[in-house]
Amino acid sequence: MQSNNTYIPAAGSDWLLPLYDPMTKLLGLEKARRVLLDQAALRPLSRVLEIGSGTGSFSLLIKRRHPDVEVVGLDPDPKALVRARRKAERAGVSIQFDQGYSGSLPYAEGTFDYVFSSMMFHHLKLEEKEKTLREVRRVLKPGALFAMLDFKKPESTVGRLLGGLFHSNHVLKDNSENRILMLMTEAGLANARTVGRDTLLVWSIAYYQGTRNS
Repeated sequence: MQSNNTYIPAAGSDWLLPLYDPMTKLLGLEKARRVLLDQAALRPLSRVLEIGSGTGSFSLLIKRRHPDVEVVGLDPDPKALVRARRKAERAGVSIQFDQGYSGSLPYAEGTFDYVFSSMMFHHLKLEEKEKTLREVRRVLKPGALFAMLDFKKPESTVGRLLGGLFHSNHVLKDNSENRILMLMTEAGLANARTVGRDTLLVWSIAYYQGTRNS
Protein backbone atom coordinates (compact mmCIF):
# COMPACT_ATOMS: atom_id res chain seq x y z
CA MET A 1 0.00 0.00 0.00
CA GLN A 2 1.74 3.17 -1.17
CA SER A 3 0.63 6.70 -1.91
CA ASN A 4 2.30 7.35 -5.26
CA ASN A 5 -0.44 5.53 -7.17
CA THR A 6 1.23 2.15 -6.70
CA TYR A 7 0.55 -0.52 -4.13
CA ILE A 8 1.34 -4.10 -3.24
CA PRO A 9 -1.78 -6.30 -3.49
CA ALA A 10 -2.90 -8.03 -0.29
CA ALA A 11 -1.46 -11.39 -1.33
CA GLY A 12 1.54 -9.90 -3.14
CA SER A 13 0.06 -10.50 -6.62
CA ASP A 14 -3.42 -10.15 -8.07
CA TRP A 15 -3.62 -13.82 -9.07
CA LEU A 16 -2.98 -14.86 -5.45
CA LEU A 17 -5.84 -12.77 -4.06
CA PRO A 18 -8.32 -15.71 -3.86
CA LEU A 19 -5.76 -17.48 -1.68
CA TYR A 20 -5.16 -14.56 0.68
CA ASP A 21 -7.73 -15.44 3.34
CA PRO A 22 -6.73 -19.16 3.48
CA MET A 23 -3.08 -18.08 3.68
CA THR A 24 -3.73 -15.79 6.65
CA LYS A 25 -5.57 -18.57 8.45
CA LEU A 26 -2.63 -20.90 7.89
CA LEU A 27 -0.25 -18.30 9.30
CA GLY A 28 -2.37 -17.85 12.41
CA LEU A 29 -3.10 -14.22 11.61
CA GLU A 30 -6.73 -14.47 12.79
CA LYS A 31 -5.57 -15.13 16.34
CA ALA A 32 -3.03 -12.32 16.16
CA ARG A 33 -5.70 -9.90 14.99
CA ARG A 34 -7.96 -10.88 17.88
CA VAL A 35 -5.11 -10.02 20.23
CA LEU A 36 -4.63 -6.66 18.48
CA LEU A 37 -8.31 -5.86 18.94
CA ASP A 38 -8.39 -6.97 22.58
CA GLN A 39 -5.38 -4.80 23.41
CA ALA A 40 -7.16 -1.71 22.08
CA ALA A 41 -10.16 -2.13 24.43
CA LEU A 42 -12.65 -0.33 22.17
CA ARG A 43 -15.14 2.00 23.79
CA PRO A 44 -18.81 1.91 22.73
CA LEU A 45 -19.95 4.11 19.84
CA SER A 46 -16.40 4.76 18.64
CA ARG A 47 -15.32 5.59 15.10
CA VAL A 48 -12.68 3.16 13.87
CA LEU A 49 -10.42 3.19 10.81
CA GLU A 50 -8.37 0.30 9.47
CA ILE A 51 -5.67 1.32 7.00
CA GLY A 52 -4.65 -1.37 4.53
CA SER A 53 -7.87 -3.29 5.12
CA GLY A 54 -7.29 -5.71 2.23
CA THR A 55 -10.12 -8.22 1.94
CA GLY A 56 -11.77 -6.82 5.05
CA SER A 57 -11.23 -9.65 7.54
CA PHE A 58 -10.06 -7.45 10.42
CA SER A 59 -12.65 -4.74 9.79
CA LEU A 60 -15.28 -7.47 9.82
CA LEU A 61 -13.92 -8.86 13.09
CA ILE A 62 -14.15 -5.41 14.68
CA LYS A 63 -17.76 -4.96 13.59
CA ARG A 64 -18.81 -8.43 14.68
CA ARG A 65 -17.33 -8.03 18.13
CA HIS A 66 -18.38 -4.39 18.54
CA PRO A 67 -21.64 -3.91 16.58
CA ASP A 68 -22.15 -0.40 17.97
CA VAL A 69 -18.92 1.07 16.56
CA GLU A 70 -18.60 2.70 13.15
CA VAL A 71 -15.96 0.90 11.07
CA VAL A 72 -14.18 2.27 8.01
CA GLY A 73 -11.70 0.21 6.00
CA LEU A 74 -9.27 1.84 3.57
CA ASP A 75 -7.24 0.10 0.86
CA PRO A 76 -5.90 1.09 -2.58
CA ASP A 77 -6.67 -2.29 -4.20
CA PRO A 78 -10.09 -2.24 -5.90
CA LYS A 79 -10.14 -6.03 -6.26
CA ALA A 80 -9.56 -6.54 -2.55
CA LEU A 81 -12.26 -3.98 -1.79
CA VAL A 82 -14.78 -5.90 -3.91
CA ARG A 83 -14.11 -8.98 -1.80
CA ALA A 84 -14.30 -6.97 1.42
CA ARG A 85 -17.69 -5.48 0.53
CA ARG A 86 -19.06 -8.89 -0.44
CA LYS A 87 -17.89 -10.39 2.86
CA ALA A 88 -19.57 -7.60 4.84
CA GLU A 89 -22.77 -7.99 2.84
CA ARG A 90 -22.82 -11.75 3.43
CA ALA A 91 -22.25 -11.17 7.15
CA GLY A 92 -25.09 -8.66 7.27
CA VAL A 93 -22.97 -5.86 8.75
CA SER A 94 -22.44 -2.27 7.72
CA ILE A 95 -18.81 -1.33 7.03
CA GLN A 96 -17.64 1.57 4.89
CA PHE A 97 -14.83 0.45 2.57
CA ASP A 98 -13.00 3.28 0.80
CA GLN A 99 -10.30 3.23 -1.85
CA GLY A 100 -7.28 5.30 -0.93
CA TYR A 101 -3.71 5.43 0.30
CA SER A 102 -2.34 5.49 3.81
CA GLY A 103 0.03 8.36 3.04
CA SER A 104 -2.85 10.64 2.08
CA LEU A 105 -5.91 9.69 4.11
CA PRO A 106 -9.17 11.09 2.68
CA TYR A 107 -10.59 12.06 6.09
CA ALA A 108 -10.77 15.25 8.12
CA GLU A 109 -8.50 15.92 11.05
CA GLY A 110 -9.66 14.42 14.32
CA THR A 111 -12.16 11.99 12.77
CA PHE A 112 -11.40 8.67 14.49
CA ASP A 113 -11.20 7.28 18.02
CA TYR A 114 -9.02 4.38 16.85
CA VAL A 115 -6.83 3.69 13.84
CA PHE A 116 -5.58 0.14 13.22
CA SER A 117 -2.91 -1.27 10.93
CA SER A 118 -2.60 -5.05 10.56
CA MET A 119 0.36 -6.53 8.64
CA MET A 120 0.54 -3.67 6.16
CA PHE A 121 3.27 -1.35 7.46
CA HIS A 122 6.24 -3.48 6.36
CA HIS A 123 5.21 -3.09 2.70
CA LEU A 124 5.85 0.67 2.80
CA LYS A 125 9.07 2.39 1.86
CA LEU A 126 10.58 4.55 4.58
CA GLU A 127 9.15 7.80 3.17
CA GLU A 128 5.69 6.23 3.01
CA LYS A 129 6.00 4.98 6.58
CA GLU A 130 6.69 8.54 7.72
CA LYS A 131 3.78 9.97 5.70
CA THR A 132 1.42 7.27 6.93
CA LEU A 133 2.17 7.84 10.60
CA ARG A 134 1.76 11.61 10.24
CA GLU A 135 -1.58 11.04 8.54
CA VAL A 136 -2.63 8.59 11.27
CA ARG A 137 -1.92 11.21 13.92
CA ARG A 138 -3.84 13.84 11.93
CA VAL A 139 -7.05 11.83 11.63
CA LEU A 140 -7.04 10.67 15.26
CA LYS A 141 -9.05 12.62 17.79
CA PRO A 142 -7.11 14.05 20.77
CA GLY A 143 -6.49 11.19 23.18
CA ALA A 144 -7.29 8.60 20.52
CA LEU A 145 -5.31 5.41 19.93
CA PHE A 146 -3.25 4.00 17.05
CA ALA A 147 -2.72 0.22 17.28
CA MET A 148 -0.54 -1.74 14.88
CA LEU A 149 0.46 -5.35 14.29
CA ASP A 150 3.33 -6.16 11.95
CA PHE A 151 6.33 -8.29 11.17
CA LYS A 152 9.48 -7.12 12.87
CA LYS A 153 13.01 -7.29 11.57
CA PRO A 154 14.56 -10.68 12.43
CA GLU A 155 17.30 -10.26 15.02
CA SER A 156 19.04 -13.64 14.68
CA THR A 157 20.80 -15.28 11.74
CA VAL A 158 18.27 -18.11 11.77
CA GLY A 159 15.44 -15.60 11.87
CA ARG A 160 16.84 -13.73 8.88
CA LEU A 161 17.19 -16.94 6.89
CA LEU A 162 13.67 -18.11 7.68
CA GLY A 163 12.22 -14.64 7.25
CA GLY A 164 13.68 -14.50 3.77
CA LEU A 165 11.35 -17.30 2.75
CA PHE A 166 8.42 -14.86 3.01
CA HIS A 167 9.88 -11.36 2.90
CA SER A 168 13.29 -10.25 1.73
CA ASN A 169 15.47 -8.57 4.32
CA HIS A 170 15.34 -5.23 2.52
CA VAL A 171 11.55 -5.15 3.01
CA LEU A 172 11.94 -5.61 6.76
CA LYS A 173 15.05 -3.47 7.27
CA ASP A 174 13.03 -0.51 8.59
CA ASN A 175 10.74 -2.72 10.65
CA SER A 176 12.79 -3.25 13.77
CA GLU A 177 10.95 -2.39 16.98
CA ASN A 178 13.24 0.53 17.76
CA ARG A 179 12.87 1.92 14.25
CA ILE A 180 9.08 1.73 14.28
CA LEU A 181 8.85 3.32 17.72
CA MET A 182 11.17 6.12 16.61
CA LEU A 183 9.06 6.75 13.50
CA MET A 184 5.88 6.84 15.57
CA THR A 185 7.40 9.35 17.98
CA GLU A 186 8.76 11.53 15.16
CA ALA A 187 5.27 11.59 13.60
CA GLY A 188 3.88 13.06 16.82
CA LEU A 189 2.34 9.95 18.33
CA ALA A 190 2.79 10.07 22.09
CA ASN A 191 3.69 7.19 24.39
CA ALA A 192 4.80 5.02 21.45
CA ARG A 193 5.42 1.55 22.82
CA THR A 194 5.55 -2.16 22.08
CA VAL A 195 2.66 -3.87 23.86
CA GLY A 196 3.27 -7.46 22.81
CA ARG A 197 5.34 -9.89 20.78
CA ASP A 198 4.58 -13.24 19.21
CA THR A 199 5.47 -15.58 16.36
CA LEU A 200 3.49 -16.55 13.25
CA LEU A 201 4.95 -19.92 12.29
CA VAL A 202 8.61 -18.82 12.00
CA TRP A 203 8.13 -15.05 11.62
CA SER A 204 8.41 -12.64 14.52
CA ILE A 205 5.65 -10.07 14.99
CA ALA A 206 5.10 -7.19 17.37
CA TYR A 207 2.15 -5.12 18.57
CA TYR A 208 2.49 -1.35 18.91
CA GLN A 209 0.40 1.47 20.33
CA GLY A 210 0.64 5.25 20.37
CA THR A 211 -1.78 8.12 21.02
CA ARG A 212 -2.53 11.60 19.82
CA ASN A 213 -2.28 13.86 22.85
CA SER A 214 -3.47 17.10 21.28
